[in-house]
Amino acid sequence: MIDRRSAVTGLGLGVVSATIARAVPVAAAPAGDLHAEPSAWVGLWQGLPPGSPARLPEERIVARLDGLVQPDRIMQDIAVPRMAVFRPDRPGGAAVLIVPGGGYRHVVIDKEGFEMGRWLAARGITAFVLFYRLPHQGWTAGPDVPLADAQRAMRLIRRDHAAYAVDPQRVSVMGFSAGGHVAASLATSFARATYAPADAADRLPARPDAAALIYPVIAMREPLAHPGSRERLLGAAPLAERETAYSPDRNVPVDAPPFFLLHAEDDHVVPVGNALAMRDAIKARGLAVDTHLYAAGGHGFGLSRAPGKPVASWPEVWLAWARAMGIA
Repeated sequence: MIDRRSAVTGLGLGVVSATIARAVPVAAAPAGDLHAEPSAWVGLWQGLPPGSPARLPEERIVARLDGLVQPDRIMQDIAVPRMAVFRPDRPGGAAVLIVPGGGYRHVVIDKEGFEMGRWLAARGITAFVLFYRLPHQGWTAGPDVPLADAQRAMRLIRRDHAAYAVDPQRVSVMGFSAGGHVAASLATSFARATYAPADAADRLPARPDAAALIYPVIAMREPLAHPGSRERLLGAAPLAERETAYSPDRNVPVDAPPFFLLHAEDDHVVPVGNALAMRDAIKARGLAVDTHLYAAGGHGFGLSRAPGKPVASWPEVWLAWARAMGIA
């Protein structure tokens, strides 16, 4: 753990303080560079995040060594929520807020974050990788903390859209695994007041213009719930009404955005029934949803673990859909 003063004086991903409210440029790299670092970092909150505990979590980056060529890092114990920005050489006006997974235990940096950011930037789409707070670490808002960070992120992207050459009506969200739960919550509970307004940005809409949910955690009820995500979000034995309140498939509003759902049927970590339950709920509202199921792929394939599997083409499938929807 670290004290509150240390957090304000500068925690970044080894690059730049993340407590700032606007983008700070760092060394830029060509959009097609597979190892490019973010071109900017954006802190979500001025000073300490709302509802901070007396002692903030101590952020740690852990490199997972499993023989892959690509790096596979995670960030544990988020103290300073922020976005890593990947800017294309020639912006096309579209933006995607990327929400990596991690079972609400940590946030995946590479295979569900930076890799996707580079891929999108190489195709003219400005990408913002969200490092969100984890709900079980003493924040006052508890299970609303990840959603609060996602709402704030969407509003900051729209506030600064001109600086990024982004159309504020072409800002979508893409979430993986537990990050899919954050993205689904944003797409269904964008109007929920999860924090007191901090500045003029909080008058802007948090509703994404589209939502892509990749092998998402959705249901907080058994037997569909991912046990780790459920416990870290809601506790060991949540009441049924609390499970319902935090299951996006039970809270789809009539003005939710279009959805893209993707899942592998051999996913033994997060059952494919999560995506199917979300699909059924969206269709019951008469809303647009495009669903893609693959026989094989497992869980957590992101970009670097997809080649050689039936799911390998999924980014291009999403891109075709996004272009058809006018958001890419």
